[in-house]
Amino acid sequence: MPSMTYREALNQALAEEMERDPTVYLMGEEVGHYQGAYKVSQGLLARFGEKRVIDAPIAECGFAGIGVGSAMVGLRPVIEFMTWNFSLVAIDQIVNNAAKIRQMSGGQFAIPIVFRGPSGAAAQVGAQHSQALESYYVHIPGLKVVAPSTPADAKGLLKASIRDDNPVVFMENETLYSTQGEVPAGEHLVPLGRGDVKRVGTHCTIVAWGKAVHTGLAAAKLLAAEGIELEVVDPRTLRPLDEELIFESVKKTGRLVVVQESWPVASFGVDIAYRVQRACMDELDAPVEVVSSADVPMPYARNLELEVLPSADDVVAAVRRALYLV
Repeated sequence: MPSMTYREALNQALAEEMERDPTVYLMGEEVGHYQGAYKVSQGLLARFGEKRVIDAPIAECGFAGIGVGSAMVGLRPVIEFMTWNFSLVAIDQIVNNAAKIRQMSGGQFAIPIVFRGPSGAAAQVGAQHSQALESYYVHIPGLKVVAPSTPADAKGLLKASIRDDNPVVFMENETLYSTQGEVPAGEHLVPLGRGDVKRVGTHCTIVAWGKAVHTGLAAAKLLAAEGIELEVVDPRTLRPLDEELIFESVKKTGRLVVVQESWPVASFGVDIAYRVQRACMDELDAPVEVVSSADVPMPYARNLELEVLPSADDVVAAVRRALYLV
């Protein structure tokens, strides 16, 4: 399989879907003439023209609303936020319109729209640009929430999201755009709601998504030197969640550490912990651990930023607690 970056995989998914289906279009800030803030849309304007690659003004609520309206009348918009932090300006359109219109219309309107863009912390971009907001959106019935961790998953999940008849919140971690990985050529789809085991192990299950998958894998590598084998499960889609894959892994290992970049209070990681203790109580040999960012706004200083974000060492410490090694 060819190797490419995460951003190239997303670009390929967009190009393939726009070529396949003329109702698919891209709208957002700097997606056209600037080729995308993170170059995900590079080359698309020249290939598909200004009617299908639309540079929007700095007005997230406005162009998100245009996307919802166009989805109601048969188009398949992909709405790019320059960062998911800016989606908060458009949260009324996402939560009160996109998520609810299909149900409130008795199914008369499908809302085949994808809201996508970078999520989580980058490096020293400040508290207002360093938030992992998946717990906000996974809370909302009517939305699907996706968080790919690899280039192959990014391509396959984006293609599946564009073809879905429901609104999809597609969160691309800001630090993953340059990561490399093998990506199947041509028609590669990853079904929404189906997770993946990124590493097989026997002593403890790690559940993580997006960038946190790589944190979990780094912890697994550290502990493997001591003979402790972690199983890393990536749900890929947070809503709908592949519960059975997680339960199967926890029943095998008897332990669970959830790793997330978002804050700990009322987070999706806590929701996973609840679901697992309810379904796997008899198989659990230790309390579920949840590793999160510190419960503070992100500092600007790099040394403090690294203290706030979950690290491989934090995951190792949580696994040791779960194994009663401390």
